[in-house]
Amino acid sequence: MEFEIAAIFRWVHVVAGVAWIGLLYYFNLVQVPALAAAAGDQSGPGGAGITKYVAPRALLWFRWSALVTWLAGAALLGGAFTEAFTLQPAYAAIGIGAWLGTIMLFNVWGLIWPNQKKILGMVSATDEEKARARRVAFLASRTNTMLSIPMLFFMVNGLTHKALIGL
Repeated sequence: MEFEIAAIFRWVHVVAGVAWIGLLYYFNLVQVPALAAAAGDQSGPGGAGITKYVAPRALLWFRWSALVTWLAGAALLGGAFTEAFTLQPAYAAIGIGAWLGTIMLFNVWGLIWPNQKKILGMVSATDEEKARARRVAFLASRTNTMLSIPMLFFMVNGLTHKALIGL
């Protein structure tokens, strides 16, 4: 029974993580450049369709998949949670990955989402507040994109190490 629960948490962690990181890459590699191009295109409709219909739904999946990924990862660590987060030698690699994922989670919920609500008009904000929100959300999102690479490396390395030593 213990194996089955761990397998479920592992699959939830992987599927939610694919959604989270996939949306992160979508935002940074597709949506942001597309909105910039749409804003400069005088012959087209602009980015209203994306900001009104696509972005809110994508952000909903983005933030909740981030939380589910983190919670499932914490559940997978189980009794080794403290050892991983205090970077004990046998858990240092997975712990670094977990810390990077934690920073990314805080960026999603503490910086990206509150500022995107201003940008998308879900929360009233002045033009100056929206400009600042764009910059903060952009930097937090780009930071997460850069952190995702070492995070994935350390988490996969940590899982491989864990499998090799029989934990």
